Amino acid sequence: MTFKTINLAEWERTEVFNHFLTQQTSFSMTKEIEVTHLYNYLKENEHSFYSGFIYLVTAIANQKINFRLSFNREGQVGYWDHLLPMYTIFDKKTHQFSTLATEYSLDFQTFEKNHRTDLATFSNTGKLFPQATLPENVINISMIPWTSFTGFNLNINNDQPYLLPIVTGGKFVFLDDKIFLPIALQIHHAACDGFHVADFLNLFEKMAANPQNYFE
Repeated sequence: MTFKTINLAEWERTEVFNHFLTQQTSFSMTKEIEVTHLYNYLKENEHSFYSGFIYLVTAIANQKINFRLSFNREGQVGYWDHLLPMYTIFDKKTHQFSTLATEYSLDFQTFEKNHRTDLATFSNTGKLFPQATLPENVINISMIPWTSFTGFNLNINNDQPYLLPIVTGGKFVFLDDKIFLPIALQIHHAACDGFHVADFLNLFEKMAANPQNYFE
């Protein structure tokens, strides 16, 4: 992974960035997206929906710098050259969850293999972070499959503002012959505006409607 610093004196977003950084403004947007074709495609090809969901969300985040903005350990603002998915898994026995990071690949077969390996190795450990180390260049992903929602917000209180995106999926909504999934995207306003968040969710909707274009 490579972190590229940004020259604030030349960056076109500096004024907006500094304004919302000072205000400590973050926001979330939730959209109920039809996933009928994606759901059926993954099921027919014996793929995990969660694995497919993680794959698409990470692919979208890696397309734009805004979703990869962060601070390095020296406190400099910049962006990662790519993000890895960091996602939650549920322990049905203890009703606790763990957080894992999996090496990402544009090739879905490779990514799914990596995902299954990590699940087999680190599930049901009783630890919040069972892996020895976690990368800094991540997009945060989780699912709340027990309920659907029309809004979701996760409040973060760190010494340093958190700029990387947080994506949360909910319970499927079955309506007639269609399947919908509520997806919430939370972001720091210093990194993204409503335009960027809408673009993210709309692109997921486009991918979900034509999964064969992205998984094959």
